[in-house]
Amino acid sequence: MSTNETVIPRIDGPTMRAATAADLPAVERLLAAQNLPVVGVADAITTFVIAEHRGEVVGVAGLELCCDNGLLRSVAVAPAWRNRGLARALVSRVIAEAEERRLHAMYLLTTTAMHYFPKFGFVETTREAVPADVAATEEFRSACPASAVVMVRSITDERGQR
Repeated sequence: MSTNETVIPRIDGPTMRAATAADLPAVERLLAAQNLPVVGVADAITTFVIAEHRGEVVGVAGLELCCDNGLLRSVAVAPAWRNRGLARALVSRVIAEAEERRLHAMYLLTTTAMHYFPKFGFVETTREAVPADVAATEEFRSACPASAVVMVRSITDERGQR
């Protein structure tokens, strides 16, 4: 390196990894701080993805498995980490996981982000169109209000093709 070059320090960002049971308290705190339901999170924590920075959970997105379908839930990013593409990275990783598992479709409920999820291929649907395995989750039965918008994203067709 010549003496005229400036070394720009690398700013480290969060890393993503699969959540473990030990992450549950931090995940629940982050969700509660964002006014998101925590019911059912403990049962599905091992299919959640977290973003971690210096030992602190700064983002989360969950995939709750429901037979051949999935429920995208609990997408949250700590305020200091918003508008940096972290939510997009978390949602993309959960979708990739659903594709790897060859799920038929992914569903979600939202009261505030119905305009965010179409960029990932989600479209509005009705509660009546939701399969029984997804409708039976705590998220659908009691955690989210009846006024929440239901969205779906197809993953595979009946033959297992993407």
